[in-house]
Amino acid sequence: MLERIQYWDDNIINWVGRLHTPILNKIMIAISTLGSKGFIWFAICIPFLVYRPWRMTGANILVGLSIAHIAGELIIKHVVCRIRPCNKLEDDELIVKRPRYYSFPSGHTTASFAVVAVTAFRCQPAVSIPILVLAFLMGFSRLYLRVHYLTDVLCGLVLGLLCGFLSVEIFNHLF
Repeated sequence: MLERIQYWDDNIINWVGRLHTPILNKIMIAISTLGSKGFIWFAICIPFLVYRPWRMTGANILVGLSIAHIAGELIIKHVVCRIRPCNKLEDDELIVKRPRYYSFPSGHTTASFAVVAVTAFRCQPAVSIPILVLAFLMGFSRLYLRVHYLTDVLCGLVLGLLCGFLSVEIFNHLF
Protein backbone atom coordinates (compact mmCIF):
# COMPACT_ATOMS: atom_id res chain seq x y z
CA MET A 1 0.00 0.00 0.00
CA LEU A 2 2.75 2.48 0.93
CA GLU A 3 4.57 1.67 -2.31
CA ARG A 4 1.44 2.51 -4.32
CA ILE A 5 1.04 5.82 -2.44
CA GLN A 6 4.70 6.65 -3.08
CA TYR A 7 4.26 5.79 -6.77
CA TRP A 8 1.34 8.24 -7.08
CA ASP A 9 3.15 10.88 -5.04
CA ASP A 10 6.18 10.63 -7.36
CA ASN A 11 4.00 10.86 -10.48
CA ILE A 12 2.15 13.91 -9.17
CA ILE A 13 5.41 15.65 -8.23
CA ASN A 14 6.71 15.02 -11.74
CA TRP A 15 3.47 16.28 -13.31
CA VAL A 16 3.46 19.47 -11.21
CA GLY A 17 7.12 19.95 -12.13
CA ARG A 18 6.03 20.39 -15.75
CA LEU A 19 4.01 23.47 -14.74
CA HIS A 20 7.16 25.42 -13.84
CA THR A 21 7.67 28.78 -15.52
CA PRO A 22 9.93 31.63 -14.39
CA ILE A 23 6.96 33.82 -13.36
CA LEU A 24 5.10 31.01 -11.58
CA ASN A 25 8.34 30.03 -9.83
CA LYS A 26 8.61 33.54 -8.34
CA ILE A 27 4.94 33.56 -7.30
CA MET A 28 5.17 30.14 -5.62
CA ILE A 29 8.41 31.03 -3.85
CA ALA A 30 6.78 34.24 -2.54
CA ILE A 31 3.67 32.40 -1.31
CA SER A 32 5.73 29.68 0.36
CA THR A 33 8.04 32.24 1.96
CA LEU A 34 5.02 33.96 3.53
CA GLY A 35 4.28 30.70 5.35
CA SER A 36 7.81 30.19 6.66
CA LYS A 37 7.72 30.03 10.46
CA GLY A 38 4.02 30.93 10.25
CA PHE A 39 4.87 34.53 9.36
CA ILE A 40 1.71 35.35 7.39
CA TRP A 41 -0.56 33.73 9.99
CA PHE A 42 1.00 35.66 12.86
CA ALA A 43 0.75 38.84 10.81
CA ILE A 44 -2.93 38.13 10.17
CA CYS A 45 -3.40 37.69 13.93
CA ILE A 46 -2.23 41.22 14.72
CA PRO A 47 -5.47 43.04 13.79
CA PHE A 48 -7.45 40.38 15.62
CA LEU A 49 -5.38 40.82 18.76
CA VAL A 50 -5.39 44.64 18.59
CA TYR A 51 -9.11 45.17 18.00
CA ARG A 52 -10.88 44.30 21.26
CA PRO A 53 -14.04 42.68 19.78
CA TRP A 54 -11.84 40.28 17.73
CA ARG A 55 -9.27 39.58 20.43
CA MET A 56 -10.66 36.14 21.36
CA THR A 57 -10.56 35.11 17.71
CA GLY A 58 -6.90 36.15 17.52
CA ALA A 59 -6.12 34.16 20.66
CA ASN A 60 -8.07 31.21 19.25
CA ILE A 61 -5.96 31.34 16.07
CA LEU A 62 -2.74 31.41 18.12
CA VAL A 63 -3.85 28.37 20.12
CA GLY A 64 -4.78 26.56 16.89
CA LEU A 65 -1.35 27.35 15.43
CA SER A 66 0.33 26.14 18.63
CA ILE A 67 -1.56 22.84 18.63
CA ALA A 68 -0.76 22.39 14.92
CA HIS A 69 2.94 23.05 15.51
CA ILE A 70 3.18 20.61 18.41
CA ALA A 71 1.25 17.86 16.59
CA GLY A 72 2.86 18.23 13.17
CA GLU A 73 6.36 19.59 13.64
CA LEU A 74 7.32 18.25 17.05
CA ILE A 75 5.55 14.88 17.06
CA ILE A 76 4.38 13.47 13.72
CA LYS A 77 7.35 14.56 11.58
CA HIS A 78 9.76 12.86 13.97
CA VAL A 79 7.70 9.68 14.21
CA VAL A 80 7.17 9.27 10.44
CA CYS A 81 10.60 10.60 9.31
CA ARG A 82 9.59 10.84 5.64
CA ILE A 83 12.30 12.05 3.30
CA ARG A 84 11.36 15.07 1.19
CA PRO A 85 10.93 14.74 -2.58
CA CYS A 86 13.58 17.41 -3.15
CA ASN A 87 16.14 15.03 -1.65
CA LYS A 88 15.67 12.85 -4.75
CA LEU A 89 16.51 15.78 -7.05
CA GLU A 90 19.82 17.21 -8.15
CA ASP A 91 20.71 20.66 -6.78
CA ASP A 92 20.24 22.29 -10.18
CA GLU A 93 16.62 21.06 -10.32
CA LEU A 94 15.66 22.93 -7.13
CA ILE A 95 14.40 26.49 -7.16
CA VAL A 96 14.49 26.90 -3.36
CA LYS A 97 16.93 26.00 -0.65
CA ARG A 98 16.60 22.36 0.42
CA PRO A 99 14.69 22.20 3.75
CA ARG A 100 16.48 20.46 6.61
CA TYR A 101 13.61 18.64 8.28
CA TYR A 102 11.27 15.80 7.41
CA SER A 103 8.44 16.00 4.93
CA PHE A 104 5.32 14.50 6.51
CA PRO A 105 3.06 16.37 7.18
CA SER A 106 3.52 19.74 5.52
CA GLY A 107 3.96 22.28 8.31
CA HIS A 108 3.03 25.20 6.06
CA THR A 109 -0.24 23.48 5.13
CA THR A 110 -0.98 22.35 8.68
CA ALA A 111 -0.61 25.89 10.03
CA SER A 112 -2.62 27.34 7.15
CA PHE A 113 -5.60 25.06 7.65
CA ALA A 114 -5.55 25.48 11.43
CA VAL A 115 -6.20 29.17 10.73
CA VAL A 116 -8.84 28.25 8.13
CA ALA A 117 -10.71 26.14 10.69
CA VAL A 118 -10.72 28.84 13.35
CA THR A 119 -11.78 31.60 10.96
CA ALA A 120 -14.48 29.38 9.43
CA PHE A 121 -16.12 29.21 12.87
CA ARG A 122 -15.29 32.67 14.20
CA CYS A 123 -15.36 35.02 11.21
CA GLN A 124 -17.61 36.16 8.40
CA PRO A 125 -17.02 34.68 4.91
CA ALA A 126 -15.40 37.96 3.82
CA VAL A 127 -12.52 37.05 6.16
CA SER A 128 -12.52 33.26 6.07
CA ILE A 129 -12.75 32.78 2.28
CA PRO A 130 -9.58 34.76 1.42
CA ILE A 131 -7.79 32.85 4.18
CA LEU A 132 -9.03 29.57 2.65
CA VAL A 133 -7.75 30.61 -0.79
CA LEU A 134 -4.35 31.59 0.66
CA ALA A 135 -4.18 28.26 2.53
CA PHE A 136 -4.80 26.29 -0.68
CA LEU A 137 -2.16 28.35 -2.49
CA MET A 138 0.25 27.72 0.40
CA GLY A 139 -0.27 23.97 0.18
CA PHE A 140 0.08 23.96 -3.61
CA SER A 141 3.25 26.05 -3.41
CA ARG A 142 4.88 23.36 -1.26
CA LEU A 143 4.03 20.72 -3.86
CA TYR A 144 5.07 23.02 -6.72
CA LEU A 145 8.45 23.70 -5.11
CA ARG A 146 8.98 19.94 -4.69
CA VAL A 147 9.54 20.14 -0.96
CA HIS A 148 6.42 18.06 -0.17
CA TYR A 149 4.47 15.22 -1.71
CA LEU A 150 0.73 15.51 -2.30
CA THR A 151 0.05 13.20 0.67
CA ASP A 152 2.16 15.48 2.91
CA VAL A 153 0.00 18.42 1.86
CA LEU A 154 -3.33 16.57 2.11
CA CYS A 155 -2.49 15.17 5.54
CA GLY A 156 -1.29 18.63 6.62
CA LEU A 157 -4.67 19.99 5.48
CA VAL A 158 -6.58 17.41 7.54
CA LEU A 159 -4.30 17.80 10.57
CA GLY A 160 -4.58 21.60 10.39
CA LEU A 161 -8.38 21.46 10.24
CA LEU A 162 -8.44 19.07 13.21
CA CYS A 163 -6.10 21.30 15.23
CA GLY A 164 -8.13 24.39 14.40
CA PHE A 165 -11.40 22.64 15.31
CA LEU A 166 -9.82 21.44 18.57
CA SER A 167 -8.78 25.01 19.33
CA VAL A 168 -12.34 26.22 18.69
CA GLU A 169 -13.74 23.51 20.96
CA ILE A 170 -11.29 24.42 23.72
CA PHE A 171 -12.35 28.07 23.48
CA ASN A 172 -16.05 27.12 23.38
CA HIS A 173 -15.64 25.21 26.64
CA LEU A 174 -13.44 27.74 28.42
CA PHE A 175 -15.07 31.01 27.38
